[in-house]
Amino acid sequence: MCNNNNEGNCIADILNVIMVLQQNACPDNCLDSCDRPMLGGGPNCLICNTRPVMLYTCCGNGRPWTMPTSKDSVATCTAASETCSSVFRVEKIEGNCCTFRVLADNPDTTSLYPYVATNSIFTMNLDCVCSIRCLNDTFVECV
Repeated sequence: MCNNNNEGNCIADILNVIMVLQQNACPDNCLDSCDRPMLGGGPNCLICNTRPVMLYTCCGNGRPWTMPTSKDSVATCTAASETCSSVFRVEKIEGNCCTFRVLADNPDTTSLYPYVATNSIFTMNLDCVCSIRCLNDTFVECV
């Protein structure tokens, strides 16, 4: 069941911060929280442009939200599916809706960057998200 509270949404507020940070990527490190004021760089990442997130819905039983990594209309996400991901990049926020890009594990095992961008995009009502988990800032090509 989704929260239909009109008093604001803390998840939407944090995702707005992440989106702005991604648009103005900065190499300095700060506190290690989802809404830290700058995208961090590290020894393996000089300039980060993405703060990957995982989403948890109100009725997801503690499992992260997953989406297909392709636009194939018959793609479904099952427990053992390799064509799905639970890691996303904030692309756009309008009101209480957020558009996310699905990130896939990088198939290049020698790469310093753990994710690659896909062409799979979805929009979610943030009233249905009860928590987010931020992963380490990274660089994602073609975003």
